[in-house]
Amino acid sequence: MLTITAINAFNDNYIWVLRQDSQQAVYVVDPGDANVVLDYLRTQQLSLAGILITHHHRDHTGGIAALAAHVKQTTGNDLAVYGPQSEDIQGINQPIEPTLSDTLTLPFIDAPVRILSVPGHTAGHIAYLVDDALFCGDTLFSAGCGRLFEGTPRQMWQSLSQLAALPDETRVYCAHEYTLSNLKFAQTVDTDNEALNAYVEQASTLRAQGKATIPSTIGLERAINPFLRPLSPTIVDSIKIQFCDQDLTKADELTCFTLLRQWKDIFK
Repeated sequence: MLTITAINAFNDNYIWVLRQDSQQAVYVVDPGDANVVLDYLRTQQLSLAGILITHHHRDHTGGIAALAAHVKQTTGNDLAVYGPQSEDIQGINQPIEPTLSDTLTLPFIDAPVRILSVPGHTAGHIAYLVDDALFCGDTLFSAGCGRLFEGTPRQMWQSLSQLAALPDETRVYCAHEYTLSNLKFAQTVDTDNEALNAYVEQASTLRAQGKATIPSTIGLERAINPFLRPLSPTIVDSIKIQFCDQDLTKADELTCFTLLRQWKDIFK
């Protein structure tokens, strides 16, 4: 059994720890802060087998050097650091150039790790799928999606569509606790969605108790995430009101997604 544990970092980051059965060697995903990872490893008496990086932003990569130095000092071995080859990330020694059938075999992890190319937030962003656990960095959030810092709306829509096509039970381990703020926008644009309203109550209760809303699931996101359902009639009507100068008579998914993302960028 694969156990997945969150380490909290910064204001709202999650660093995910992957542990197979009772193995003492674990992997971490997007360790922006080395100190919290080292504290966790010491407390749990675990060793670090490797790092999985989704993209180059500092809050996802900032701990690589210190973690690699720690492993080198304590074991004499080089730490395996996986990440996108097309992005300039210091410390990666296992570069990944994703293809349609690209998979990794990781020591201490039983299941093959499928690599998904999901550009949009950054140009070379990748995601990792381990059994039914999706580690998608800043591409898909619960009730939201990442900003377009380097990619195009078309790239992000294609990336989100690829993730939305995964089985309903796929667990979504994104890298930030953005759920409540995303839900505020979702309710603004999707005003009559009963599943969304029920999820708002659930997520609000979890956060009031100091608990994470992550992981979500692909099935839930298909039901409540406006960025995965931009042609919903209610959402299209909301876009028409917000962008009154846009002709949406023959709007397609990409057009509505693009306008939703523009709206979210200025939403308060």
